[in-house]
Amino acid sequence: MTSTRTARADNLLTDNPELYEARFPDPVRLAGRWTEDCLRRHGAGPRVLDVGCGTGRDAAHLHGAGRRVTGADLSEAMLAHARTHHPGPDYVSADLHGFDLGQGVFDALVCLDSALLYCHTNDQLDGFLSSCRRALTAGGLLVAEMRNGAYFLGRTDLLGTPTAGEFAWRGTVHRSTTTLTVDRAAQLLRRTRVWTAGDGSEPVEQRSAWRLLFPQELRRLLTAHGFEVLELHDGPGPRTEPPWREGLLPGRTADADRLHVVARLTGTATAPS
Repeated sequence: MTSTRTARADNLLTDNPELYEARFPDPVRLAGRWTEDCLRRHGAGPRVLDVGCGTGRDAAHLHGAGRRVTGADLSEAMLAHARTHHPGPDYVSADLHGFDLGQGVFDALVCLDSALLYCHTNDQLDGFLSSCRRALTAGGLLVAEMRNGAYFLGRTDLLGTPTAGEFAWRGTVHRSTTTLTVDRAAQLLRRTRVWTAGDGSEPVEQRSAWRLLFPQELRRLLTAHGFEVLELHDGPGPRTEPPWREGLLPGRTADADRLHVVARLTGTATAPS
């Protein structure tokens, strides 16, 4: 029997921003447009912090809409790509588990594509929300989009069975096999993804996880940190099916596999800073 050696990578796509954009194209800037719609509908001021900005596509879209944007990420590869390919915003290194970019210097903070769910523990969630509270001016908005933990209550259609995908980039076909499992004790959705490429390179295994937050749990966390929840729904949004489009208002359910929240900083926190 022959064995195939598999190299380990913390996050192949994060380390290769151009590969990330090829795997997750957004040519019409749907995520950025949805975010701008949320900010506009709730009267947000111009100063915006995009936490977990990744390649900078959404931050640059908000900048192009006339906002003064700072993009923050922990990946230096992503930040370098953003500065080169999506200029306009200021890009800074920051850890979403806890950051200090100034007191009350932003009118809105956005956190898209499940970035918030990389806060795996309660302490990390408190650190993130305390940092948001510090960064935002009174009345500032928090806009977030993520997986919905409630979807996995009694549903197993996304779990256990590997799913395959492929795309071409620079003349090479890249294939992935992804398996999701639920760690119930830790309340994590764990992902194992094996990448293979048509150029003969060794397969690469990537492991990651998201915290599974439930709608009422998220509402309670936000309230404890001094936020008033204005919207909390499962769609439409930039990653729903069908996707959000201009003119669509927030839904009233929170049962599908994505969760969208808009909250305003209004009061005194009861959670530890």
